[in-house]
Amino acid sequence: MHRMKKHLLVAWGCALGLGLPGQAVNAASAPPLSEVKVLKVESPACGFEDIAQGQEQTRCNHSGPSIKVYVLEVGYGRQPHVTLDGFEVDGTRSPVCAFSNGNLNDCSVRSKTVGYLYVFDLKGKQEGTFSFSNQSINAPGNRMSTQLYIK
Repeated sequence: MHRMKKHLLVAWGCALGLGLPGQAVNAASAPPLSEVKVLKVESPACGFEDIAQGQEQTRCNHSGPSIKVYVLEVGYGRQPHVTLDGFEVDGTRSPVCAFSNGNLNDCSVRSKTVGYLYVFDLKGKQEGTFSFSNQSINAPGNRMSTQLYIK
């Protein structure tokens, strides 16, 4: 499906006029959130399990250490709220980009960031309801969420 790099550093640059008088820098507005979904759950017991649209729980019994959850966020959110059974979960994020064919990919110099891939390490937590929610950074300010029971 998609190739995922687990550890990408996200670098943001600011575009400045660099002292050129009379020239303004124009930037496209960030797209609002349009989708959030759990893509995969990974564990030593099951490997990678793809999560289908509308799937409410994992098919495989992932319980055990080292469970990771991969979440795709399309659009730009403020600050995600992520929990497992109400306890906060930490993760990393990497930009994902679209090319002219519309497929999501890792970002390169000439591609446009359209969202983020988050990887959450459950750090020894065995099972429970994983929840992810975020709110758009711009209009319409919508909130999107997804959840999955991980067994």
